[in-house]
Amino acid sequence: MKLYRFLSAPDDASFCHKVTAALNKGWHLFGSPTYAYDKKTKTMRCGQAVVKDIEGQEYGPDTKLSDW
Repeated sequence: MKLYRFLSAPDDASFCHKVTAALNKGWHLFGSPTYAYDKKTKTMRCGQAVVKDIEGQEYGPDTKLSDW
């Protein structure tokens, strides 16, 4: 199965740490990062899609993506 996650965080080190942790767990970058203004918090936020292939598993709506 192919898993997809979209990671987002404020434009600070927490975003880089979140993406780095995913890469170290075998996830791969998918597409370009995003950068947008959050009017509610009046801050900039970053986002990055990541994907991962898992052999021998079936996807279901109860699959907890962060476990992989």
